[in-house]
Amino acid sequence: MRPAMFAAIALGLLVACDEPSGKVDPVSVQWMDWPAEVNAGQPFRTRLVVWGVCALNPQFRSGARADQSAVTFEPYFLIGHDHIACLTERTPTLLALIAIDTAGTAPGLSAPSARTYEMRASTMDVAYSAGAQALPVGTYGDVTVRPSGADPSRRNAGGYATLETDSLGCVRVRPTGLFSPGAALVLEDQADTTGLMSAFVRGYVHEVTTPVCGQTRVLHLVTRN
Repeated sequence: MRPAMFAAIALGLLVACDEPSGKVDPVSVQWMDWPAEVNAGQPFRTRLVVWGVCALNPQFRSGARADQSAVTFEPYFLIGHDHIACLTERTPTLLALIAIDTAGTAPGLSAPSARTYEMRASTMDVAYSAGAQALPVGTYGDVTVRPSGADPSRRNAGGYATLETDSLGCVRVRPTGLFSPGAALVLEDQADTTGLMSAFVRGYVHEVTTPVCGQTRVLHLVTRN
């Protein structure tokens, strides 16, 4: 699990770090969501929530690729040689796991008839080794590919999340590391909260006819661990 920051100076962390020019810094995916169905051959935008890096003006790359069974994102940042105030051994606990909300484009997928592909990405469920050029990959869900007529109304989702309850008792699931008010998703089944604290979840985001906690766009959970 890797704390992230682009604006370390603003946080008052005064230890300088020096990143060599051209360094590739892989990052894990905290959360991703994507269209549940797409048409064959149609590239599709996938939301990626990733940890950031300690550098000025890092260049993000989603690392998207596809084969006959899966779409895989192995995101990374290209790091220059800029100096920036950085985290020390003592300061990670002072930061509340700040992540970056970004996106990548999955390539068009082949499907003579309707079929599914796995959606995979670099995962944080392992110890990170400094200097590693790749992280292990895990499955976040799947996407259905149709020759035509894909339904764009639902988005599949998966990743690391935390449970929160507001002052009115409304339960939401928040992708780990995101703290903006709109980042948390209302849980469709408000009573289905077992095992949701700091869990890896899979499900889908969709519209409901009866609002839940005043929201019609909610997260339906399928699995958690």
